[in-house]
Amino acid sequence: MTEEAAVQDAPIDPIALRRAFGTFVTGVTVITTLESDGTPRGMTANSFTSVSLDPPLLLVCVAKSASSHAAFTEANCFAVNILHEGQVDVSATFASKSPDKFQLVNHDRAHTGAPVLTDSLTWFDCSLHNSIDAGDHSILIGQVRAFGTSPTAPLGFCRGRYASVKDPLPTGWLASHGMIIGYLIEAGDGLLLRADGKGGWVLPSARRRKADSELVVDGGDALRLVPEETFLYSVFDVADSDPGYLVYRARLAGEGAEIGLTEGLRFFPIDDLPYEAIATHELRSMLRRYVRERQAGRFGIYMDSHDGGRVAMIDGQARAWLQASQDQGQ
Repeated sequence: MTEEAAVQDAPIDPIALRRAFGTFVTGVTVITTLESDGTPRGMTANSFTSVSLDPPLLLVCVAKSASSHAAFTEANCFAVNILHEGQVDVSATFASKSPDKFQLVNHDRAHTGAPVLTDSLTWFDCSLHNSIDAGDHSILIGQVRAFGTSPTAPLGFCRGRYASVKDPLPTGWLASHGMIIGYLIEAGDGLLLRADGKGGWVLPSARRRKADSELVVDGGDALRLVPEETFLYSVFDVADSDPGYLVYRARLAGEGAEIGLTEGLRFFPIDDLPYEAIATHELRSMLRRYVRERQAGRFGIYMDSHDGGRVAMIDGQARAWLQASQDQGQ
């Protein structure tokens, strides 16, 4: 027997192999599906990869020892939710045997019905394309039916622990039509801002253009708003290669400034906003206009243009459309 053959025949130490696999830096996902009776199931996984763009395919690997293995292999759909850097607690929750996993996170349905974690970095809603038996795992290949993403930083994992990913969003990564939806959220004499992770502050952002009575801000809380006081405030671009902004005004319901906020969200007094820590001059300019108009009690809507933009001023209090149309008809 040659020395090479002897090396090849040597048994593989599974613990050492697991550690070797663990040197590959991955993201962290929560995969979700539904049992036959509609009960949502989910687990943390980092065995995920893209497979094909045409057709749009991805895969995840589910251990046969996982309590959710049967639910995933018997279902005809699943979702992959890639976590952002602020979701270590979500990763821990779905890695546990907690029976209340889905009561602790915001989730919704998109196309297939599989639960989508609405606060995640990126989500993919998939129908099952194929299932492959692979040793102590099952490989699930999904065809992407819908997806969504955000500009927050991903949660990394390496050598059995979470890892930080630096500078995750190169210039031009988001298409220019993928506008950031920002909110000027008022409470008392304060305005809510979000830490950008680089020592500065930005507006809270959200996935939805229109907030009803509740708004889920990216990487943060579900905030109760006064729906009658939510209006479009500003539309502008930052640069040709970066996404533009849709900015809405909104007011928190109740004693907003007193509620417990996720770390990174903070109310600033309206007359003491941290302009020097706002990243772009467009946002600084918009905030200064907002402060002036709020102090005057008279707001406008700003629309960007090649010659500096236009502001349309709004006079009087907002009224329901039905009432306004009736008054006009009299």
